[in-house]
Amino acid sequence: MATPAVAVRAVAWLLLWEVAELTCSPAIAFNTTPTDAGIRATCSEIILRQEVLKDGFHRDLLIKVKFGESIEDLQTCRLLIKQYIPTGLFVDPYELASLRERNITEAVMVSENFNIEAPNYLSKESEVLIYARQDSQCIDCFQAFLPVHYRYHRPHSKDGETFIVLNNPDLLMYCDQAGSRGVIRFRFDSFGQTIKFPILKCWAQSEVTAPCALNSKDNCQWNNMKYKSVYKNANLQVPVGLTIHTSLVCSVTLFITILCSTLILVAVFKYGHFSL
Repeated sequence: MATPAVAVRAVAWLLLWEVAELTCSPAIAFNTTPTDAGIRATCSEIILRQEVLKDGFHRDLLIKVKFGESIEDLQTCRLLIKQYIPTGLFVDPYELASLRERNITEAVMVSENFNIEAPNYLSKESEVLIYARQDSQCIDCFQAFLPVHYRYHRPHSKDGETFIVLNNPDLLMYCDQAGSRGVIRFRFDSFGQTIKFPILKCWAQSEVTAPCALNSKDNCQWNNMKYKSVYKNANLQVPVGLTIHTSLVCSVTLFITILCSTLILVAVFKYGHFSL
């Protein structure tokens, strides 16, 4: 009778041992293996806010970006905004050059053969690179400034207005190690492994080649960042003429042109001094 009891007890101990192995092993593996989900949980969202200031045909585009990271993680990082300009708007490259000289903004045109005089229906989309600056009023914020202007649009038959959709920009980020250009800054985690900045690990989608700085001829690999926008897009309302007013506008323009030309000729012959 003793032998079967011992056998049953041995089998019971073996079963308990297997159960303990199964319940403990996953916990050990979980505690010793870092996951992307764990790193992602440490990152807060990147918030982008795009505002259009002023009224009329000449506007200012203000872009603000807020990070949830500590400034210690962002102090070696740079932010580049790639803004797409629709056909209904244009950016004056000469104005940008003047603003750069006065250190108001760090923006440069990417598109070539750009015509600022072309109307909406004869123009093409363009691209502008804006090197954002840290906001002095917000420790983990960046902002960028860009003046934009409306183009002339075709007259409409009914509505005296049209809308321009200004899409949200691409947000590019580059972090370099102190004293080493073109290398993403790394730091060591508690397991002795090297990982990227948490913010790059969480939100970097792809790499984009762009100039390292405004006046630099060297290119860097920027990280195209995923972000959350406060507004989906910016909609700009543009007043346009009506086709039913075409004959009236042409008649009045022609009359004023003839009147002004006549007054100028009369003044020239009356007060001008001619020598033969």
